[in-house]
Amino acid sequence: MKKVFWFCVLLGFSFSQASLGSAELDIEGYEFFDEKAFDSRSFSNLNLFEVTSEYRTFNGSFNNLSNPSAGAIDSDLKRLAPNTYGDGVSSMAGATLSSPRIISNYVMNEDTVRENRRRASAFLWQWGQFIDHDLDLTPADESGESAPVFIPLGDLAFDPLNTGNVQISFSRSLFNEQTGTGAGNPREQINSITAWVDASSVYGSTAARAFALRTLDGTGRLKTSEGNLLPFNENGIPNDLGPNVSGSPADFFIAGDLRANEQVGLMTMHTLFVREHNRLVDQFNASGIFGNEAYEIARQLVGAFMQVITYKEFLPVLLGRNNDLAPYTVYNEAVDPNISTEFSTAAFRLGHSMLNPFLLRLDSLGNEIADGHLALRDSFFTPDRLVREGGLEPVLRGLAAQRAMDIDVQIVDDVRNFLFGPPGAGGFDLASLNIQRGRDHGLPRYNDAREAMGLPRVNSFNEMNATGATKRKLRMVYNSVDDVDLWVGGLAERHVQGGLVGELFHAIIKDQFTRLRDGDRFWYQRVFTGNTLQDIENTRLSHIIVRNTDIGQNEIARNVFRVAN
Repeated sequence: MKKVFWFCVLLGFSFSQASLGSAELDIEGYEFFDEKAFDSRSFSNLNLFEVTSEYRTFNGSFNNLSNPSAGAIDSDLKRLAPNTYGDGVSSMAGATLSSPRIISNYVMNEDTVRENRRRASAFLWQWGQFIDHDLDLTPADESGESAPVFIPLGDLAFDPLNTGNVQISFSRSLFNEQTGTGAGNPREQINSITAWVDASSVYGSTAARAFALRTLDGTGRLKTSEGNLLPFNENGIPNDLGPNVSGSPADFFIAGDLRANEQVGLMTMHTLFVREHNRLVDQFNASGIFGNEAYEIARQLVGAFMQVITYKEFLPVLLGRNNDLAPYTVYNEAVDPNISTEFSTAAFRLGHSMLNPFLLRLDSLGNEIADGHLALRDSFFTPDRLVREGGLEPVLRGLAAQRAMDIDVQIVDDVRNFLFGPPGAGGFDLASLNIQRGRDHGLPRYNDAREAMGLPRVNSFNEMNATGATKRKLRMVYNSVDDVDLWVGGLAERHVQGGLVGELFHAIIKDQFTRLRDGDRFWYQRVFTGNTLQDIENTRLSHIIVRNTDIGQNEIARNVFRVAN
């Protein structure tokens, strides 16, 4: 198996071409570190007997030896509830419902956007985006079916001239062409990257992409550009640059995930973990470990760090300390790890509600840098902002210092009207696109999803656990509570105790991350043992930041997912 794998890596092929058609956590985290937490020798004396000798495939296959395609690229998205396609097979859902833009305008405008009251930092949404891009990607089929979003007459942003003929372009998602043939075989969309928490966002989901990101100089390092930033895409590797981005491919970064250039904060996270990989490889080289071995062990460690940060820092803040996942016990090959469409198309898009209208950029004293803070609408597909305006450090300090917006139905204008450009000049409405994507995928409605997750249905808007103002807005655009789109209804719910999400999204997110952990044969608690395992479990995102930037250990708190008072 490993010989075939490395043969594919050396030739630059996708592996699929050869083989496949909780511990208690102080979440307040305001204490600072002692010197040992930032020991620069960390992992330099790695005991190889504490590391498994088998590595993940890049495309996620053969994790489950009894079901080799589980979690692999191009797997179908899983359904937790029956579809709601118009014809029960494949046609767009919601034909009789209000246009997504009407719902966006009446329910999701930013009139009452406010910061969360639990001191969750902007790192919560930024890590959420970074880890989401490690788990799922369902591309739109640009040459396939079109389902544009109708813009109401006189829309202040998109139709100020009252033409009545404006639409937001929308292409339906790629899907498994073996599905959608009948009521017993409805259309199923695909996940084009690995489902696992495996750092595929750093390394890629095919051996070919992973190969292209390596220096191939015998060290095991990943490529970087001047300033120790991500490499530029000089070889024209496929990249997702949005519909209205101009410029040469070489003007943009390249990373394991196609979406790395979406906005400056995301570019920063990708760069941070490339640096961590190279830091580890340099230590291994100094200890006599080189090439593929150094690369793969560092890849295992980076993936383990991402698992620990997600499960011990991110999820406890999002779901609440007392609502977190049950402790890990054993690997279970019977668990289906695949990403659910309810998770990827609705619940885990909750981060869009948390977005700040601008990114704080701070110097070491906590002051605004000379180039200023960065409006979110000006951060899309602009790698030059990192190259010319201070690099990673100002952005990372800002994410740690800034409170995220509350998770609710309110969305900032930077993505509700100015996503990837201004209205009428390439701009989109992210709220409308999310609602339309849910209908494209035939997502269950809000009440049906509640029932599927073991929660009681609500019989009226009055019974919804939402604010009075939100209920009034929902009544304006939906005839019945049974009509409410899943993404909208999930955001509308009041939060569970100690958490930042309502009970429906809590249930969907908890289900997904439990399956991803328990069904992963390469989960870090199975791969590592001894002191190495202990060091991994003690690693926090703040450690990764201090080890790989000029940010001092006294500049940020231990848990960067919380903003100190």
